[in-house]
Amino acid sequence: MQPQNDTAPILEMRGISKTFPGVKALSHVDLTVYAGEIHALMGENGAGKSTLMKILSGAYRADSGGEIRINGKPVHIDGPLSAKTLGIAVIYQELSLSPNLTVAENIYLGREPSVGGQVDRASMKAGCRDVLERLGAHFGPTTLVQDLSIAERQMVEIARAVHANARILVMDEPTTTLSSRETDKLFGLIRSLRADGLAIIYISHRMAEVYELSDRCSVLRDGSYVGTLLRQDLSAEALVRMMVGRDISNFYKKEHDAHGSRGKVLLSVKNVADGRRVKGCSFDLHEGEVLGLAGLVGSGRTELARLIYGGDQRTSGTIELEGKRIDPTKPIDAVNSGLVYLTEDRKGQGLFLDMTVQENINLGVVGRDAKAGFLDLGKARERALAAIKALSIRVAGPNVQVGSLSGGNQQKVLISRLLETKPRVLILDEPTRGVDIGAKSEIYRIINDLVKSGVGIIVISSELPEVVGIADRVLVMREGEIVGEVGGTSGVAITQENIIAYATGVAHTIAPAA
Repeated sequence: MQPQNDTAPILEMRGISKTFPGVKALSHVDLTVYAGEIHALMGENGAGKSTLMKILSGAYRADSGGEIRINGKPVHIDGPLSAKTLGIAVIYQELSLSPNLTVAENIYLGREPSVGGQVDRASMKAGCRDVLERLGAHFGPTTLVQDLSIAERQMVEIARAVHANARILVMDEPTTTLSSRETDKLFGLIRSLRADGLAIIYISHRMAEVYELSDRCSVLRDGSYVGTLLRQDLSAEALVRMMVGRDISNFYKKEHDAHGSRGKVLLSVKNVADGRRVKGCSFDLHEGEVLGLAGLVGSGRTELARLIYGGDQRTSGTIELEGKRIDPTKPIDAVNSGLVYLTEDRKGQGLFLDMTVQENINLGVVGRDAKAGFLDLGKARERALAAIKALSIRVAGPNVQVGSLSGGNQQKVLISRLLETKPRVLILDEPTRGVDIGAKSEIYRIINDLVKSGVGIIVISSELPEVVGIADRVLVMREGEIVGEVGGTSGVAITQENIIAYATGVAHTIAPAA
């Protein structure tokens, strides 16, 4: 649906500014949203998207001088309850449900009906059944939220907003933890809500989602409003130019030629299995090559990587690095052999968020410069400053806590720690998940520079355009097995269609390479 020119907007934010101590987060930002439209909000991490939405939701108060109008009338949002009363609901990336409560209790949380001073649970069950049916839920009001999948919990969040008569729904990176099938269901639900007249503000770093869903797209950069594009004007070139302020004509930075002058075999994996999820996988990785590992969620990509670097134990198979057999039983064994792994969960398994950038970067080589049992902090600082410059990490200094950085800068800190070990083989698991376009471009540059220097890289990614864009060759997994290869010397073109055909096992005419 495309809003008509004569339609009055449901939401107008005019001249919104927000200053934190020493930081101008927003500077006179405008945003106009119509009922019955999906309005994408894009920008790099730190552009001001979250701050703007927190002002709309009542979590922050804007500086004086700006104005918010709903249905043409000026409103004052002085807290979350005020925003909810005005029909504004926000579904954050980190869901805010209470797992130990039922679906009905979560939907009614803070609005529980009562009879005789007691919570009327029967009324709650009846009252939320209609909205669950309307959204196509396959669970009932009495189901405990802890027993639901992430996608189902997200549906409960949406049901809570709809039940509370929200007219403006903000969704912040809603597909980050969803499978492709769950994402498709969510998109269908979002379109249904749009058809019902809701205004949906959709925040995502994934361009494909913006192309598929949005009627219009507004862009912020460095706390300022850059502009709004209509659906028919959306393109990667236009969006990237607006978001980063420069033209990224060669977005994926594939400047090397891994197969024009194919290097020696760096890593050789033969019949590796774990007896459960991974079934006899074999492949070679060459010097100066980016090898993609693709497949649907649950296909065994991460499980295979964990077997290679010693995160999990193999039941069979061999691994050779530069012609020498290695048997990593724990990650440090792989690191000492010259093979490192970037986890897909940087916050849970990769970084120490309460430690500084300098401490995180030096963690893998902390003892390298020790003398007489004392750490050389000067050398550690020098190493951190060099990494900050080399990887373009946006940070005030090496003593800033990693937890305060944007997702893209956190990812670059983690990558820099791995690079300090001077690896020959680097396994990157979802290297750009939750990362903005500018940071993605910089990570692709890092990958390109590494393979030009002879490092072999394995990239696991759920974003097919990314795999197609950066990989020289792609192995496709299905149900724990490598079932196909595209690109390189396979004779099969690297296309999303070919990868999906192998990944799903659906009959398809595989397109040959040009």
